[in-house]
Amino acid sequence: MDRIKFFIEKHVFGVCSYIGAKLGISSSKIRLYFIYTSFITMGSPVIIYLIIAFWINIKKYMRPNKNTLWEI
Repeated sequence: MDRIKFFIEKHVFGVCSYIGAKLGISSSKIRLYFIYTSFITMGSPVIIYLIIAFWINIKKYMRPNKNTLWEI
């Protein structure tokens, strides 16, 4: 079960995991809050989710590569 969860988190943007790591909250609680607010507000948090996913992806490519001599 953990392998499936890891695979999904790795390949589905990882927004909830990222927010959970930054705020110190478990990612499962953030996923539940996201689902509840999506139902209450008719899906508007999906736009926020996609913006954050785009931001995380761009941030990953903008960081300088920290290669050492031994990692070449």
